[in-house]
Amino acid sequence: MTYLIVAIAAYLLGSIPFGIVMAKLFGLGDLRQIGSGNIGATNVLRTGNKPAALLTLVFDAGKGAAAVLIARQFGGEDVAGIAGLFALLGHLYPIYLRFQGGKGLATFLGTLLALSFPVGLAACATWLITALIFRYSSLSAVVTAVASPVFAYLLYHKHGATLVLFMAALVIYRHGGNIKRLLNGTEPKIGK
Repeated sequence: MTYLIVAIAAYLLGSIPFGIVMAKLFGLGDLRQIGSGNIGATNVLRTGNKPAALLTLVFDAGKGAAAVLIARQFGGEDVAGIAGLFALLGHLYPIYLRFQGGKGLATFLGTLLALSFPVGLAACATWLITALIFRYSSLSAVVTAVASPVFAYLLYHKHGATLVLFMAALVIYRHGGNIKRLLNGTEPKIGK
């Protein structure tokens, strides 16, 4: 019963579309009609409003971290992992937006930081370094998702690495369109 309650609560928390909330608060219009139509921080940045993009990033990461940290208090590490997974699923497939959500990287990173700070830190550093070198947010997300299960295996534990592998696969799947555009050279760079 604890697992079910935690899963539902984490999913509902993860479903909060902070990109849309910030776009409304900052008067940016309907985020789903701007840029890529995505609800995440990268698309908020395409509006030119850096504070709104930063707040979206912080809150999207924060909801993953909050789900893990709160659940850990109620049921330990296994329950925390379930909460992180369902917060990510909520962001990817939010009930409030007819299951049309974001790509999940910020929520994934927030979840990793709360599950194991060293793993989350390594994942954030991977995203940043890849973004600085190649200037593609989507490529950085995919590289981070691929590397994260390895970090989890080395710095967390084997069962945690399996969970991170599953979450990483969801993030990569949601970047499928970006991967196609990267391969054919039409993916926009950061700041474009």
